Amino acid sequence: MTEIPITLTEAGAALRSGSLTSVELTKAALAKAAELDSELGVYLARLDEIALARAEQADAELASGVDLGPLHGIPVGIKDILATSDSPTTANSLILDHAWGEGKDGPVVRRLREGGAVITGKVTTMEFAIGMPDFSKPFPIPRNPWNLETWPGGSSSGTGAGVAAGLFHAGIGTDTGGSIRIPAAFCGVSGLMPTYGRVPKTGCAPLGYSLDHIGPLARSAEDCGAFLQVIAGYDASDIYCSTKPVPDFNADLTGSLEGVTIGVDRVNHSFDTGDPGAAEQYEAALATLTDLGATLVDVTLPYFAETNAALFVTMLSEALAYHMPDLQSRWGDYFAATRKMIAGGVFVSGADYVQAQRVRRVAQKALAELYTEVDLIVTPTASIGSPSYDTLEKREIMEMFGKIFTGYWDVMGNPALVVPMGFTETGLPVSMQLAARPFEEALLVKAGNAYQQETEWHLMIPPLAAGTPAAA
Repeated sequence: MTEIPITLTEAGAALRSGSLTSVELTKAALAKAAELDSELGVYLARLDEIALARAEQADAELASGVDLGPLHGIPVGIKDILATSDSPTTANSLILDHAWGEGKDGPVVRRLREGGAVITGKVTTMEFAIGMPDFSKPFPIPRNPWNLETWPGGSSSGTGAGVAAGLFHAGIGTDTGGSIRIPAAFCGVSGLMPTYGRVPKTGCAPLGYSLDHIGPLARSAEDCGAFLQVIAGYDASDIYCSTKPVPDFNADLTGSLEGVTIGVDRVNHSFDTGDPGAAEQYEAALATLTDLGATLVDVTLPYFAETNAALFVTMLSEALAYHMPDLQSRWGDYFAATRKMIAGGVFVSGADYVQAQRVRRVAQKALAELYTEVDLIVTPTASIGSPSYDTLEKREIMEMFGKIFTGYWDVMGNPALVVPMGFTETGLPVSMQLAARPFEEALLVKAGNAYQQETEWHLMIPPLAAGTPAAA
């Protein structure tokens, strides 16, 4: 049997060398889904026949010398809040009008198709990219392949779990408060939230208009760079989309961080109430960055607490603006956690919202000044591994989010990359987060790739996907 590479860049090289076909790659992914998805709850809709037909087309194209780019022939999953022409879009909800996005591809999905990607299906999300799983609703409950009793993170749950378990090589996530980076961290894969406006958002059900980002989850930083290459760039349909030129995100993968200064914020990122083992893994990751040639200096992220407060004021206000009519008429159809979160926007005044935007501007200016002294900033993604469903059922949600450090960067709009850095003492993945100046995703990929050339955490396979039972 042909050995299947686990990174998309290695798989792409194998397709081009002729040692592997897209049909073989796709059949292996679909077989893994058939084997594991009843336990993992990754897919809302599988597109097996469509995927195999596209894989056959990709093989024919590559054989004739037509190369559409790094995702040509690669199986990918689509978070089910992005419109796709060949399958329904539900936002993991009973609420979304079936006519929304029907028969249409959003710009990101269209670019994936034009780039030859093999779309295997639509995957689970938290309802409208907010809230928590609800066992009372008729949707799959996503599970973490490292431990089926734990949450894979959200809101891009299915994408994170699917990449980790090998159901596809990469996938689309969205990020408003951490929804690319949290599942990447909890599932032990890499995730890249691009600069706000780098990727068009048209055709994506909104959560926070001024906060939403679309980006990739994949095995490696290099994979994320390759994926971003396909989906980034201006689209006139999105008024928030940047016209800034798209560079080659993987152009400078030297394996060295010589000359790169990285700020380390310890003031706002404590492991005091974190999981045992997480702090030690973080210190080891920082030591590796130093070994790679980086200069590490202590910094303090400006207005950290104020910015996180601004995140919730902004997100709940903007979410309520979208959902108000349905909340009033279909309250019981929403997931309990979703309606609780969004309805909180009722208690935010117009003045509160305006003040939150003023805080954002002041903080962005102060952060830009900090970036005159450093090239990157590193933090843990979270001080914990994935929480159990028992924890979520007890509604210990806000306590949990106090141990997750992603939201600051959504408010700022800066790009951020998470890469695995090891495991807690109970065997759950933990991750570090690198953040750059706006539109410097290439530097993030360079740094993440250098780290991953020296470590193998991103290549670890959950026992469930390797053929042995996952922990319970």
